[in-house]
Amino acid sequence: MMRTYKRSILAAALIAAIGLAGCSDGDDGKDGAPGEPGAPGTPGTPGAPAGSVVDTVASAADFVLSLAPADIVVVGGDDFAIKFTVTGKTAKGEDVPFSGLDKVALYVMNQAANTTDTGAPLLWESHTLTNEFGSSMYCTPTGMAEARGGAEVEACTLVEDEANPGTYTGTWEHEGNAPVVLADGDANNLHRVMVRSYDVVDSTGEGIADKLLSTPVDFIPATGELAVSEKDSVSNASCIKCHTQMDGYEATDIRIANIGAHHNYQKVENCVACHNPAYAGGEDDPEKGFNANWNAMIHTLHAGHHIDDLEGEAAEMFGEIGFPSEINQCTACHDNGMQWNDNVYAEACVSCHTDVDLATGENHLGIVPESDAACSGCHGAGSLSPMQAHNVAARAIATDSIEIALNSVSYTESATVDMDEMVITFDVTIDGVAVEDGFEFTNFTKYDEMKTGWIDTDGTYYGSASVNLNGVAASAGQLMVTQLGEFNLDGKSISVTPRFSVCADSEGMLIECLDSSGEAQYDVGYVAVTMAPAYWNLANADGSGATISRFSDPARVTADEAKCNTCHTSLGIAKHYGNERFDQCVGCHNDTWGGSYHVAVEYKTDAVDENGDPVFETIEGLTYSNRDLFTVAHRFHSGLWDDNRGFPAIHLNSDMETQGYPAVATECAACHKDDVSLFAADGGLTSGKRAIAVDAGATMFISPTAEACRTCHAHSSASAMAHFKSNGAIVEGDPASTANLPVESCATCHAEGKTYGIDIMHAGGAH
Repeated sequence: MMRTYKRSILAAALIAAIGLAGCSDGDDGKDGAPGEPGAPGTPGTPGAPAGSVVDTVASAADFVLSLAPADIVVVGGDDFAIKFTVTGKTAKGEDVPFSGLDKVALYVMNQAANTTDTGAPLLWESHTLTNEFGSSMYCTPTGMAEARGGAEVEACTLVEDEANPGTYTGTWEHEGNAPVVLADGDANNLHRVMVRSYDVVDSTGEGIADKLLSTPVDFIPATGELAVSEKDSVSNASCIKCHTQMDGYEATDIRIANIGAHHNYQKVENCVACHNPAYAGGEDDPEKGFNANWNAMIHTLHAGHHIDDLEGEAAEMFGEIGFPSEINQCTACHDNGMQWNDNVYAEACVSCHTDVDLATGENHLGIVPESDAACSGCHGAGSLSPMQAHNVAARAIATDSIEIALNSVSYTESATVDMDEMVITFDVTIDGVAVEDGFEFTNFTKYDEMKTGWIDTDGTYYGSASVNLNGVAASAGQLMVTQLGEFNLDGKSISVTPRFSVCADSEGMLIECLDSSGEAQYDVGYVAVTMAPAYWNLANADGSGATISRFSDPARVTADEAKCNTCHTSLGIAKHYGNERFDQCVGCHNDTWGGSYHVAVEYKTDAVDENGDPVFETIEGLTYSNRDLFTVAHRFHSGLWDDNRGFPAIHLNSDMETQGYPAVATECAACHKDDVSLFAADGGLTSGKRAIAVDAGATMFISPTAEACRTCHAHSSASAMAHFKSNGAIVEGDPASTANLPVESCATCHAEGKTYGIDIMHAGGAH
């Protein structure tokens, strides 16, 4: 016992000593020798190299989901299956697998022959709508998804291949087959599949602004071959002419940038996934007022501003849409085949001709067709065919056939007031043949004016006077017109530009505008003639050495008439004056004839008058006192207008938002030339314009660069005006009495290539 006790005391003492040593500062001990290194561990599985996959993208165009027909099962008795790959761009612009996708929606349809006598020859059929499941089917990792309304719905099970990141498969793990599979469908029909992806973010965690939609795949399931739809009579390129093209996509995958409905499904091919015969009808329902089938709805929508009897949702959604071309010009949109002319059926016709009741024959000469098969009996060819009944291309034919050209000018300046004499001779041909002696334009014209302005040495246009051709008889193929007045043009260069339009029939032939009883008899009115602006130097008898307007110098014009015409078809349609070129418009729209018929800016309130028409109110403090061409073009297209001459197709609503402009508002290239600077080397405008007159006598002036910015809605505020003034601009409301204004300093920050350059600030809808 004694020995045991002593050992216990010794152990306690050792423990106490060790404990005390552990509480010391450690300076009195020495480190022991290092131990032997341990054996190497088992190597782990190598990780993916940095940057070999991504789970974010900067834009929708950087996200590419690819499908192949061999990986899609959506028809017949086989189980649903789908496989696809997804890539995303790295910060270096490299395409690598996109990992982590956890929700998609599949849109599946097929194109089948119509076996009835009613409707289009080919019809789209949505698989999910046919199976009463909705417009699409979700796929998620859990096989369940939350639908738009918040309800939980069955979904296909989405699995990413761990061995191949960015490769995904979808299967149906619920009872029966997936709702995108059409069990009794025809595998020989063209099928279309499009996939929408959800919940994809950029590197900051923000959601991608645009929808992430795959390129639609058209194929024949029976063979696995790719196919081309015969129904696609309107291409995406046609829509883009007005609605702007999305950036970043391949030339083979162009997409529409600015479609407000459903936040933009980007392609015509995608729209028909829902807008197909499954949703047809509704035009007879006063609460709806339109047929939601694509071929009908798209007509009603674009004709909205022209249809007086729209009601319900149609009136609310479409009633203010103004088609920028002529509504009867079918080829303005139909650019892919002649289906629009060859396939005549009621559904398409009455979507524009809403006052026609084919059940009673009302507004159809009492004719009640038994079925659509009977329509071609009258409308299949001849004057009642869509091509001829709509006068398609008649305007262009008429314009091309009638040509007026300046032959000569003689001028005598008189000491007597108002007795300066100008004699102008024009050559006139129709279909290339000089007009006969005695021919007059009288009775054929809507406007018959030839404007005679003069050009300063710097290319600035000044209005002077005009001559009228009505009442002048032709001799030897020429019209000679004399005008007297106080012109004071001796030795100057003059410009002769048309404000001239005529009437034509359905064949594009010149026709008298009124019949013997005074009723209109033309098919196409306000038709421009072919006439280039002409310049004549009054200092030389032969007119040589004339100074031309800056509007006729391509290097000084940054806007592009061809781009205007992509949406308007012809600039002559926008107004009735027969002007199809900027250097014709300059006769009125120039920087020296101040004033405006639309000084105040009005917005559309939420109120209506006793007739149900919208009420417009003035925006206080916002005025424009010039009719310069860019001022008018910018103002009108951004909605800074009024209703003085009828409802403006583009206007501001009560929230001060621009309504009716079809393109992306900040896309300058929609109208301006590509790769052309808006600023000159000296900081002024490329045009050389340095001042704009704001009164009719051209005695008061403002700066042009600030006015160019202010005429767009985003820059029309009081704060913007203060910014302009602080940077050297002479502005509306505080004009100068000289046209010799200093160049504004706008280009210092906003010239192309600068940090805040117009090309940067207007990129990607920056406003």
